[in-house]
Amino acid sequence: MHITIGMDPNILSFGPFVIAWHALAILVAIVIAVQIVKWEFRRKGLSFAHWDAMVYWTVAGGIIGARVFYVIDHLGYHLHHPLEIFALNQGGLAIYGSVFGGFVTVLALCRYYHMPTLPVIDAIAPGLIMAQAFGRIGCIINGDAWGAPTASHFAFIYTNPKALLPPDLIGVPTYPYPLYDLVINVAIFAVVWRLRRRGLPDGALFAIFTALYGASRFLISFMRQERIWFWGLQEAQVVAILALAAALVALAFLFLRRAPRDVDLPASV
Repeated sequence: MHITIGMDPNILSFGPFVIAWHALAILVAIVIAVQIVKWEFRRKGLSFAHWDAMVYWTVAGGIIGARVFYVIDHLGYHLHHPLEIFALNQGGLAIYGSVFGGFVTVLALCRYYHMPTLPVIDAIAPGLIMAQAFGRIGCIINGDAWGAPTASHFAFIYTNPKALLPPDLIGVPTYPYPLYDLVINVAIFAVVWRLRRRGLPDGALFAIFTALYGASRFLISFMRQERIWFWGLQEAQVVAILALAAALVALAFLFLRRAPRDVDLPASV
């Protein structure tokens, strides 16, 4: 079954000002994420004293990180078109960059506002995953996260010349990569949402999300058509390996730290 996507990536345009479906999807994703994180803050008894600043700066850090990672991955092009580094209306936000940028921002904010870092990142995890899933709807419409050409019976075919995938892929069946990523994010959300009340060590929920997404992203990236970094791996796959390794180390540390230690009993007299 081939799914034809012929929608214009842009909803409205007024001269240089453009309202794109991807931008709308990201906006809705942010609203959903903020609401879920607010529920988790309330459930975990975390302070709302600096809530507005936390939301504003975390979203800003996520967007900046997403753009930086995308520009780095397409550095050759942007070196010749430097002004397009700021052309967010044309798409180009890397999910890994969003997670990294938001994560670093949250660490800095927790330190600045003296908030408990591990409970905070656990509270953020479910909202972050759902935001990633919803944001992929925008990617499906505008074609900025395309799969490689395929002879599979299940594929996307973009027909609108404004779609953001390479021009030579217009009208060509490609792997429905963003759809697979959307489904994976929803599945990970279901796992994390179920585990969040299981009494895990603080920080473990975020690490579990990172490990699951890193492993799945590594696998589905074989369906993409991206620049190879080394060892036949794409940027996203290299980052996935690093994220998975860091998450597994963090999980081991968190569970070992919480494990009860043997207590030396006095010898019987």
